[in-house]
Amino acid sequence: MMIRQYGQIIQVINEGTRAMIKKIKWLFFLIPMFSLYAMPLIAEHLDKISPACTLTTLEGAPAHNLQELKGNVVYMDFWASWCPPCVKSFPFLNQLDHELKDKGLRVIGVNLDEKVTDAQEFIAKYPVDFSIVTDPSKQCAKGFEVMAMPTSYLIDRKGNIRHIHQGFRPGESEQLRALITQLVMEHP
Repeated sequence: MMIRQYGQIIQVINEGTRAMIKKIKWLFFLIPMFSLYAMPLIAEHLDKISPACTLTTLEGAPAHNLQELKGNVVYMDFWASWCPPCVKSFPFLNQLDHELKDKGLRVIGVNLDEKVTDAQEFIAKYPVDFSIVTDPSKQCAKGFEVMAMPTSYLIDRKGNIRHIHQGFRPGESEQLRALITQLVMEHP
């Protein structure tokens, strides 16, 4: 009796395993198929010229117009005071600004806080060497389709978005630095 029950259990396990293997095979088929359709959308977005933005300083004065920055490589970082990864990204952005500013890199931090005072308090705690602006109408963030904090856009000298990076993990900084250095070395 026990042996028969054991045999039935093995049969059920084998059927479940076969069903799982079948599902995994479908995933290995579907994922590459999805990526074939998704890649043109990503590439299309990356080739697009960066949108025009109306940005202001934290004090409310008119600031950078992205179109005026053509000829420079722009690292545009959308951030907010409530964002823990933003705290970690600021030393990296300061370092980039310090090392590559003379080679044509412009680092711009675009704050998306509801209250400017939140951004000012954040900057007081975590000082910056790069430009900080705000997007009061949030039109710039909408134009760039910002979905997470922080989200960074690498824009080449011609104004084309060449790389989009969401979040910030310290282990990624070397890869980002390599991309930025490559763009800085390119000449139109």
